[in-house]
Amino acid sequence: MVALRAIHLLVTACSFVLLISTICQASIQTFGKISPGFKASPMTYIDKNGQFLLSNGSTFAFGFKTTEDVTAFLLVIILKDSNTVIWTANRGSTIKNSDTFFFGEDGNAYLESEGKQVWSTDTGGKGVVAVEMQESGNLVMLGSEGNVVWESFRHPSDTLISGQEFVEGMKLESDLSQSNLSYFLEIKSGDMILYPGFPTLQPYWSMGKDTRKTINQNGGEVTSARLDSNSWKFYDRSKLFLWQFIFSTDTNPNITWVAVLGDDGVINFGSLQSGETSFASAQKIPSNRCDTPEPCDTYSVCFNDYRCECPSGLASYTKCKPGRLPTCDQPSGNTELISAGDGLDYFALDYAQPSAKTDLPGCQDSCLRNCSCAAMFFRNSTGSCFMFDSIGSFRNAGKGSDVVSFIKVPSDGGGDSSGNHFPYVVIIAVVTVVVIIILLIVGFRYYKRKKTKPESVESPKDASDEDNFLESLSGMPIRFSYKDLEAATNGFTNKLGQGGFGCVYLGTLPDGSKIAVKQLEGIGQGKKEFRAEVSIIGSIHHVHLVKLRGFCAEGSHRLLAYEFMGNGSLERWIFKPKEGFLLDWDTRFNIALGTAKGLAYLHEDCDVKIVHCDIKPENVLLDENYHAKVSDFGLAKLMNREQSHVFTTLRGTRGYLAPEWITNYAISEKSDVYSYGMVLLEIIGGRKNYDPNEVSEKSHFPTYAFKMMEEGKLLDILDAKLKKDEHDERVSVALKVALWCIQDDMYIRPSMTKVVQMLEGVSPVPTPPTASQMGSRLYSSFLKSISSEGGTSSGPSDCNSDAYLSAVRLSGPR
Repeated sequence: MVALRAIHLLVTACSFVLLISTICQASIQTFGKISPGFKASPMTYIDKNGQFLLSNGSTFAFGFKTTEDVTAFLLVIILKDSNTVIWTANRGSTIKNSDTFFFGEDGNAYLESEGKQVWSTDTGGKGVVAVEMQESGNLVMLGSEGNVVWESFRHPSDTLISGQEFVEGMKLESDLSQSNLSYFLEIKSGDMILYPGFPTLQPYWSMGKDTRKTINQNGGEVTSARLDSNSWKFYDRSKLFLWQFIFSTDTNPNITWVAVLGDDGVINFGSLQSGETSFASAQKIPSNRCDTPEPCDTYSVCFNDYRCECPSGLASYTKCKPGRLPTCDQPSGNTELISAGDGLDYFALDYAQPSAKTDLPGCQDSCLRNCSCAAMFFRNSTGSCFMFDSIGSFRNAGKGSDVVSFIKVPSDGGGDSSGNHFPYVVIIAVVTVVVIIILLIVGFRYYKRKKTKPESVESPKDASDEDNFLESLSGMPIRFSYKDLEAATNGFTNKLGQGGFGCVYLGTLPDGSKIAVKQLEGIGQGKKEFRAEVSIIGSIHHVHLVKLRGFCAEGSHRLLAYEFMGNGSLERWIFKPKEGFLLDWDTRFNIALGTAKGLAYLHEDCDVKIVHCDIKPENVLLDENYHAKVSDFGLAKLMNREQSHVFTTLRGTRGYLAPEWITNYAISEKSDVYSYGMVLLEIIGGRKNYDPNEVSEKSHFPTYAFKMMEEGKLLDILDAKLKKDEHDERVSVALKVALWCIQDDMYIRPSMTKVVQMLEGVSPVPTPPTASQMGSRLYSSFLKSISSEGGTSSGPSDCNSDAYLSAVRLSGPR
């Protein structure tokens, strides 16, 4: 057995070494320029954060960046200090880690996914001899004489950067909003305008009408603009300086600024300095959120305090929507106009050209006869009639509004009541008769089958009794109806956060006690299986485990109601503490000890062993007194004592996964021990286990901790913000325990019971070995290299492309 295990370890280590050597051979970063024949993929540049071309001064980088879905990648230009994306090639067409960027011999640069081009510079045959990443952030395709054939500055995505000229004919486009709407910035007819992607043009801002701009002098029409220092400057065709929009009071000439068109339709100005992007102190365009197309749902009214309400005219309509209107392609059905309500306005009226000059009846008649008109607005003072085929949010204009608003809705029949209603009456009557006949047939068959059923067959009452058996068990949590929990959470409106398997909402029971309701998604269990697992979890009571108050298994709904923890999750207190508040060492140590006791109970003291599989600071909750309780345990992780310890699905969070998740070794409670060790390190250091903003020596915290232990500098690992007590041995004990827990070899990790004993001083803590961490480094790179295989994950590594990757929860085939 020992020999087999040794052979297995040797084979695995060899595989890691071969993989890493392959990556290292391929991932050589280039500075300045690349020549034709170059190709790169996310996989080959894992250890370089996906970046394969850097500007000569390493200010900007061109390469791959992962998205929220860690298996999907974008081709981007980033400012390295702040890791800010300033340009994206393939928005909306992400690629996998094995897909490739090519700079072909014909001079064309393109991105290929599964044999298909998803983006290209279209420069083939134009004499391009090099691709250059410039210090300005501009990616250029150079001809043989140094001329620019193509440049990213002329093809912006959603961001402009200092020095980048934005000219007539170029367009900035936002990412899609939640309602799949894009926003655009463009110079048209001598002015810069913002507009949504509706079928017809509906501007909602223009620089020409913005009162915050400074008009320097008259000249020609605006044809270009450029971010310069703390202002946006506008020029005519002869480069005469016309307008200036000052967006910040910070006049530091060394600051690089960006203007980003967000998916909410707002332009934000940010300063890129000190390794971060700050949008806090700058102006916004537009300045009022209600002046954008969709600050609220379509047809809703936006108030200046950012409340959203249904207009009075649609108050009786389902979901505050007018219903389905006939289209120009299928013009069947009648429509009518209803008043949207008093005191309303619309964002486009100050910028769009009126559809006609007429009176109110004429405007209404034009909208009713126009099949594409969804709403109309009439300005009494000017006789301007506006008709729009798509509608965003209304604005509250108060009692002094000069605008009347009407919405087109389906009518119930029109003027000739007898003639128009007759078909509906016939249809309703026929449908009613058919339904009655079907019900009679079904009822008769049910009665006949029940009458002839043998007495030995279980009756519906027996089935119901069997179905409700679990509810009668002693200690079983309360079974709520879906309506109970919907009422308790006020319609699931107050979202506390996102946990494993679903969202968590704050609720209040009729007795006034608060609960946290988790709405489970994708667990794939039937009612009885779900209740059986809930009966086990509900019977577990421990001071360091979050208590399950009740559950709901009704139709497709699966919900769990836990006790509410007033101070939320641990991560908010150690990574993002409130200003002026810091968890002291005593509190941190007690949190670590309490978490260990909760896990020890799950592993050792339950009738059915429970392996948590997702230990991280987000799943350690704190009550009002900062006592730790483990949450999000059970459900699909229950194991009999005799059961094989091999899972078939990868679970957990990048940065906390034990190495055995990507090998063929069995998964057991020792995998939780590894994750706990990472959390304990973060509690001690007050930082994430991987931080790309740290110097390279400190970026991978476990490696740095091992090094400090070898050098006898244990206090250097403790959070620098904490007061250090050289006589407090608990720091040394906690650190050694953490380093024992994160050993690559699962067999030498201590059990959680042993961890508790060591932290409490009952058992001595020997110095942990350090050699195994080399395997951990290889393992983390290996995990990244296979991250496209459906959700696999990487552990902590200085190769991670983003700090947030250490907190991405994953589930996928193993």
